[in-house]
Order: sequence, then structure tokens, then C-alpha cells
Amino acid sequence: MIEKLKKQAMERGVKLLSNPKVMKVMADPRFMNAIMKSMELRGRLKSDFEGWVANMARSLNLATQDDLTTLEQSVQRMEAQMEAQLKEDAPAS
Repeated sequence: MIEKLKKQAMERGVKLLSNPKVMKVMADPRFMNAIMKSMELRGRLKSDFEGWVANMARSLNLATQDDLTTLEQSVQRMEAQMEAQLKEDAPAS
């Protein structure tokens, strides 16, 4: 279902981009500049929002996704160390 939607969107996008009116607009440097600025703005807004959420989470003593990822990596590292220690301490058979 999703693949079919993706395929249809791609087909319509290609058809739209081959339209002479769209090609003319895409060739306009002002339009391309506006598109680039909108992409930059989106990135800045996303970054600012993520920072705001992280600050809010810290102020409320909540764990962030980064905190959980770090914790998970620490637990995995400790588990590996424990396994290695248990293998060392096990009597030779």
C-alpha cells in the first residue's frame, strides 16, 4: 500500500516537473532562493524545538532520547564486562 503511494507520488512529481510552467518557475533564482531559505528555516526550527524540549525535560527531571540511548549503551557495556569476568572466573573444564 505504502509502496503504491510512493510510486504514484513519484510519477506525479515527475509529471509535474516536466510541465513547462513548473520548469520556468524552478529556473527562477528567486524561487530557488526562497525554497533554500525555507529548508534552512525548517532545520533551524527543528533544532531549536529539540533544544527547547531537551531543556524542558531536564527542568522536569525527565529522561530524553539521548539519555536513554546513553543508558542503553552503558548497560550493554557493563553486561559485556560481566560476561567476560564470569568467563575468567569460571573453573576450567
